[in-house]
Amino acid sequence: MANTGKQLIDNLAWRRQLNRWRRAERQVAKVPLSELRQLHNQARMLRTHLDGLLYQAGSRLALPRLGSNAITAPFGSDWTWRPELWRGPLPVPGIAAAESRTSLGSEVTLYHDCAQSEVTLRQLRNTREGDLAPYGLWLDVLEFEGSYLSLVLDLPGDAVTGLQRRHLVRADTIVQVERPLEIFARLNVKHGPNTEQIVQEIKLNDDVCAVEFDLAYSNLNEKRVERVWMDLIFEGPRMNRLAIRDLTLSRRPRADL
Repeated sequence: MANTGKQLIDNLAWRRQLNRWRRAERQVAKVPLSELRQLHNQARMLRTHLDGLLYQAGSRLALPRLGSNAITAPFGSDWTWRPELWRGPLPVPGIAAAESRTSLGSEVTLYHDCAQSEVTLRQLRNTREGDLAPYGLWLDVLEFEGSYLSLVLDLPGDAVTGLQRRHLVRADTIVQVERPLEIFARLNVKHGPNTEQIVQEIKLNDDVCAVEFDLAYSNLNEKRVERVWMDLIFEGPRMNRLAIRDLTLSRRPRADL
């Protein structure tokens, strides 16, 4: 009730102020110059604050909504997922000189074999008009003397539920790079003592890069699927900066022949 009463008072105050400025606008040709000068100064001060409010509000409203999970997935998809790093703010938004097995959030882990790390991970706020993901990931690499650099994404438990050999698993990502490099995506499915691995190269030719993993060509034991994860493998990452603006996964059953 207290909040309702406050809202009612605020609405009444807003209407009174709005009516006041409407009257002032209608009477501007009739008021004395001394009063008009004061009114003019008040209007300029008010406009300064209103312009600032409109600018900041417009900037904030233009950003993708925090927690948004809007995903563009192929028709017939029975599962979609965007990792938390791309959905909302993390408690620790960045890590400099990240060692191997460093995690950013609970679903993304960095792996490399550098004796001295010059790799930085940082979450960034997406601000572009076409961005669906509220956040992205900066990956900064200076000197790199190791033989491999990868990000591992642990897929949630519901990615396992109902997974079959007739499924196509798709990864869509938006990647910006400072210098050309090769990026590979490797889907890993653990079933019993075995792990199926399917590798696809991510071609950085389009704004949205997509790769598909066809489980029909695997030896997957559908009854023993335990865990699914995906590796993003970066070849020749030295002296480069990558912005992974979005990353989503989906799956759909292939059409019956």
